[in-house]
Amino acid sequence: MVTDGRVKELRRLLGMGRTLADSARMAEMSEKAARKYRDDDGLPSQKKTARTYRTRADPFEGVWAEVQERLETEPKLKARTLFEWLQITHEGRFPDSTRRTFERRVNKWRSLHGPGKTVFFSQEHHPGRLAASDFTVCNELGVKIAGQRFEHTFFHCVLTYSNVESVSLCFSESFESLSAGIQKAFWEFGGVPERHRSDSLAAAVRNHTSRRELTERYAALMSYYNCEAERTNARCANENGDVESSNGHLKDRIDQALLLRGSRSFDSREEYVDFVEDLVKRANDNRRKNFLDDLAHLNRLPDERLDTDDIQKGVKVSSSSTIRVRTNTYSVPSRLIGQLVDLRIGAEQITVTHYGHLIQTMPRLVGKKLAAINYRHIIDSLVRKPGAFANYQYREEMFPTSGFRMAWDSLRSAHSEKVADKMYVQILQLAAHESQDAVADALRHLLATEHTLDIERVRELVANATSIPDPTDIHVEAPDLCEFDSLLTTFDKECPNHDHDSKKTGDASFKEEGTTNHETRPDVGVDRPVEGTASADNSRPVSGIGSPGGDGKPEPPGLSFRTDDAGMRSSAGRPHQTVDDAIETSSRQDMGQLQVQTVAVACGSAVGDFAGRFVPGPSRECADFRQTRLGEESRIMCAVGAIDPAGPQPVVHDMQSAGAAVTDRQARPASAEDDQATVELRGTHHRRSGLRAAEPRGDGGAVHASGGTLRTRQRSADEQSCVQQVGPDIQGRDDHSRSDRPAGPPQRNHRTERPQLSCGNGEEQQNEAVTVEEFPKPDRNSSCR
Repeated sequence: MVTDGRVKELRRLLGMGRTLADSARMAEMSEKAARKYRDDDGLPSQKKTARTYRTRADPFEGVWAEVQERLETEPKLKARTLFEWLQITHEGRFPDSTRRTFERRVNKWRSLHGPGKTVFFSQEHHPGRLAASDFTVCNELGVKIAGQRFEHTFFHCVLTYSNVESVSLCFSESFESLSAGIQKAFWEFGGVPERHRSDSLAAAVRNHTSRRELTERYAALMSYYNCEAERTNARCANENGDVESSNGHLKDRIDQALLLRGSRSFDSREEYVDFVEDLVKRANDNRRKNFLDDLAHLNRLPDERLDTDDIQKGVKVSSSSTIRVRTNTYSVPSRLIGQLVDLRIGAEQITVTHYGHLIQTMPRLVGKKLAAINYRHIIDSLVRKPGAFANYQYREEMFPTSGFRMAWDSLRSAHSEKVADKMYVQILQLAAHESQDAVADALRHLLATEHTLDIERVRELVANATSIPDPTDIHVEAPDLCEFDSLLTTFDKECPNHDHDSKKTGDASFKEEGTTNHETRPDVGVDRPVEGTASADNSRPVSGIGSPGGDGKPEPPGLSFRTDDAGMRSSAGRPHQTVDDAIETSSRQDMGQLQVQTVAVACGSAVGDFAGRFVPGPSRECADFRQTRLGEESRIMCAVGAIDPAGPQPVVHDMQSAGAAVTDRQARPASAEDDQATVELRGTHHRRSGLRAAEPRGDGGAVHASGGTLRTRQRSADEQSCVQQVGPDIQGRDDHSRSDRPAGPPQRNHRTERPQLSCGNGEEQQNEAVTVEEFPKPDRNSSCR
């Protein structure tokens, strides 16, 4: 398509002396078109002619005369209304797809033959000449005061030249609100404009007269400030367009500020007013330059503000103890019946005085034909005439709160109407003479706990108001944490509060050497740490049962830790080792610290209470010797096996120093070996996996002896806390019996070095005690010799 721009470019190139072919190519047109526009001085747009023909048939040609006749008769008819009329009168002839064509044709007719439209005239504003005001309702903002929806209105006054504005909170379009807003605006502006424009407010203009005169009070207000009053025509908001437009901007700024604040709730009305005033102040700061011009032309203010409250004198109190103020009814004390009172009517409050004495101040009602009845003014007479309550004109005002209404409904359901009304007015009298809040609490308590209400019961609760529970006082019992154990899919051996552990702790049998009877010690303490020892995270008892010895008799699970240089158990071990005996270890073998926790056991030792030791460790961790941490102290463990005539009884001796010992530079007393306490180890009959003898390659439980080598089975269900001899073939505490090593033969030659359980003699009833020095846990992948 050849445009005017391309033709101009072609002629420019030809003027520079280029050939026609080059110029046409550079102007992106054919050589033929270039030759045409070279020889003609016109442009493509000048050669276009208006199209006088239609590309398709006019679907409304046959009915347009009817449509035009209706438009001429009533020009306000809309095109959509006429189209729907055509669809009804000519059914099936005009589909919806032709509606837009019809609307364009109607619009064209209005432009050519329709009536004239209203013309808006832009005004030129002059500094200090005009201030426009209006009321704007702000309920749609959704503001809440103390959790309650706050329905309110703002009086908005704007200087039309600089658009500096002032706002005042009000609740009705009364003259008092109008006067308060105008005076506040003038004093904030710092001067009085020449004219003030408002719409046709009933508080300012007499709209029901042909002359449309101002009211006396509004005219007096304008005269006091030496300001000319103007008004707009009814239903012509555009005549006051400056403030009407500012109303929308004001509410939009407040709404955006509330969104940015993140909440529309305020603690008090004053906080919300300060919030809005701050927004208006920031907006006025941006108009400071033009406002200075306004301020230079404003008239001076009077010395003080004008008191515009309405004063009414000699208002008579009716026999129903009420007064009537501007179509609304208010109650006063019954002692004023027949007397004359004086009223001061403000924007929000009404003050009642009698011979100069203040009687009461009450909120002013917003609306017409409303009533504000205080039950305290009439309750004494209503108690004497309870039958008047059923049809009382202002009965709904006799329910101070919803709780009183619920109480009355409950009384009506349980008693006859006369009895229920009599009992309710007695409750209302109690609230008037005692405390409304106390009675409301008593009613709430009785409605929640009892089926029927009793006036005597209400009086009793009001007299003892402190005994009524608070509605928000909720008692929640503390949960038992052990109940959560039922949610576990596997049995937790480390849980100290399990039923099995509790039974063992409460029914632990302590066996003394040389006896067969079990005695229950009542003074068993739980989880008392060894003095001077840092407690570990968790603790587990050493469990196990005896295994066959060399002579086929059961052997206690006492472990011997005295080894020679080759890592084998020394044959020169003494039956009872003391604390001062040195622990011989293999060369280059570093033994970690054995962390312990205690279970207190009553003992007759001269030293005091001894404790049964538990090997600590994290949950589900195989117990072994831990490496000493920074700041921890090395301790001693004594593992002893005892043989009882009644059978093997695996025990663990209390860890106590025999003789003088020094720990952290503090001496400790010596204790006798015979006074050491023993505790029974748990076995399979306690539902725990123990150390059992088994045939080679058989499933013997948690520990399987194969080829003389002690190693852990690869079954997760057979995990068992135990104390094992430290060696390169023994899995460490990080193994968790989860096939970290193959289940085949050990990597060391068992013929040259054979780890074995302690070989106590089944016929000797002696305890073999071994002391263990602190050493770190050997690496499971290394061989310590």
